[in-house]
Amino acid sequence: MTPNKFQHENSYINREISWLQFNARVLQEASDEQVPLIERLRFLGIFSNNLDEFFKVRYATVKRIVEAGRGGKSELGGIRAKELLEIITKIVIDQQSESLDVLSNIQDKLEKENIYIIDETQIKENQEEYINKYFLQKVSPALVTIILNDLATLPNLKDSAAYLAVRMVLSNNEKQFALIEIPKSINRFIELPKEGNKDFIIMIDDLLRYCLKEIFNIFDYKDISAHMIKITRDGELDFDSDLSKSFIEKISDSVKHRQISEPVRFVYDKNLNKETLQYLMSKMGIDNTDSIIPGGRYHNRRDYMNFPDLGRNDLLYEKIEPLPIKGLSLQDSIFSAIKKKDYLLYTPYQTFSYVVKFLREAALDPKVKKIKITIYRLAEISHIASSLINAALNGKSVTVSIELRARFDEQANIDYAQQMQEEGINLIFGVPGLKVHSKMCVIEREENEKIKRYGFISTGNFNESTAKIYTDYTLFTANKAILRDVDKIFNFFEINYKIYSYKHLIVSPHYSQKTFFKLIDHEIKIAKKGGQGLIRLKLNSLSSYTMVDKLYEASNAGVKIQLIIRGICCLIPGVEGMSENIEVISIVDKFLEHPRVYIFGDNDPKVFISSADWMTRNIENRVEVSCPIYQKDIKQEIIDVFNISWSDNVKARLINQTEENMYRKDDKKAIRSQFLTYDYYLKKLNS
Repeated sequence: MTPNKFQHENSYINREISWLQFNARVLQEASDEQVPLIERLRFLGIFSNNLDEFFKVRYATVKRIVEAGRGGKSELGGIRAKELLEIITKIVIDQQSESLDVLSNIQDKLEKENIYIIDETQIKENQEEYINKYFLQKVSPALVTIILNDLATLPNLKDSAAYLAVRMVLSNNEKQFALIEIPKSINRFIELPKEGNKDFIIMIDDLLRYCLKEIFNIFDYKDISAHMIKITRDGELDFDSDLSKSFIEKISDSVKHRQISEPVRFVYDKNLNKETLQYLMSKMGIDNTDSIIPGGRYHNRRDYMNFPDLGRNDLLYEKIEPLPIKGLSLQDSIFSAIKKKDYLLYTPYQTFSYVVKFLREAALDPKVKKIKITIYRLAEISHIASSLINAALNGKSVTVSIELRARFDEQANIDYAQQMQEEGINLIFGVPGLKVHSKMCVIEREENEKIKRYGFISTGNFNESTAKIYTDYTLFTANKAILRDVDKIFNFFEINYKIYSYKHLIVSPHYSQKTFFKLIDHEIKIAKKGGQGLIRLKLNSLSSYTMVDKLYEASNAGVKIQLIIRGICCLIPGVEGMSENIEVISIVDKFLEHPRVYIFGDNDPKVFISSADWMTRNIENRVEVSCPIYQKDIKQEIIDVFNISWSDNVKARLINQTEENMYRKDDKKAIRSQFLTYDYYLKKLNS
């Protein structure tokens, strides 16, 4: 059976539609009354933030296909690009409407908890003095107000910034329009003085509406109104060809250009005056290939991710204390410990401090001569970066492959790259035509006049902030064979024209597809001989049609396939003659499921952790690393945690062709996998 047998319209879920289905699962969390109230608001913020990024990237890509005059059917899973834009807009309008209902429900419940989010019409007399003072001292100095008229060219509105569109009817009946940019430098939610046990919050949008008379006091108007609008721009980076510019300068210029790139979505308050709406759309050049979405009174709901906790721990998830790893001490030498055996870290269940400790120890140890590391997304305040700078100051040879094109984190990486460059760190800016998405580190230490390597390979970014909410594996190892392969990858970064062979690691873009096919073919062979072929995968996304077809082939050969896919899944499971042996679930809960895990086989399975999803970009257009797990206890640990996730019947949703995002429910004892995983590691620690 050839892998391309299934390439017809009904073989795949379209990638963009699948992504919107994933975001619907995030919205389900905001709707779930079992989720603490303030956390529900934050999920609403995540839903909105996800949608912003979707339009900047995926919608913008489909729009480019339309504007290029192409159908795009083969790239888009059987749907024409123009038709897909219309489908996306309809889905998003429905989701936005649902999200407004969810927000209203949450606000009603907050009031029962004595938390009141008030607007400008509900301000009490005893709150006026505080609000006026707050406006004059904090808001007014940060305010950007643009006065519009028919003669002036509308300035470029910032990508994803929120604006109040102001319409004034002057005393002579003429119309005057203006825009107020909602300041990002000020918290969106302003806590007003508490009254007894009652908390009051006003959003900065409504504070501005309340203060319109102060902002526009030079105009003689008889009527004034303000409604919110937001524009989302194409998030693709376009590079110029100026050879005199450094790579850092080119990326930096491209990030700045993103702020004035083509609009792809225009969201407005549905109560906005039609005359104002038409005026703004004509001024901004919004056309029918853009997604025009009528919304509610408030936009940029991503800000709800930072809704104040108000000291109400009862309305938040219970905080977990990250656990130590049994046998690996933060007080003793990590090198001494991993010289004897490998250790596995699983954040946030266990503390990310081990990664920082490893690098700090390397920075101070006189025997350490070299440090090489890949960096994709750093925290805003990064102990990783400071440890590397510390190492360079101590005379170590430090090489950092830093990806300046990590989408939407480019500026942060540019800033750190410049700092590291100033301190003498050897920076490598990826590989021409490829993003470096692998997560690995290797150090060389002099022991008994010989060089001994230590290192780690991870599924996640070396980022202290995301390590608190992203689940990710990091393998600490002194395995000579694995680290020799890691060192070869760094050699490839330096000398791109030479393609290395690797004995242990699976490396994209040169070897991943071929190796995955070989592993799948092995399971097919077992199944055809009457044995139990088994494939278990945990991924963020599965969108490579080539890999989907190969899984269909395995299913038809009788291989049992279990997939845990958090986000995009273009594979359609459970279809007779195509995928009847494939089951797919998605888990969205307190933590963001982020590790990539591949388990092939039932008896003595082969287990890998990886930075790579099964997307075309990860397999063909990025440097990715999948690392085999050889140590039996760690291999079993990863299988145990996969099985816990697979048994989830509280937060697992079924991905199928009928009732999309239906919760998987059964009559068994309730298993919420993220909570049970923490208990698993707690028990392991105490055993």
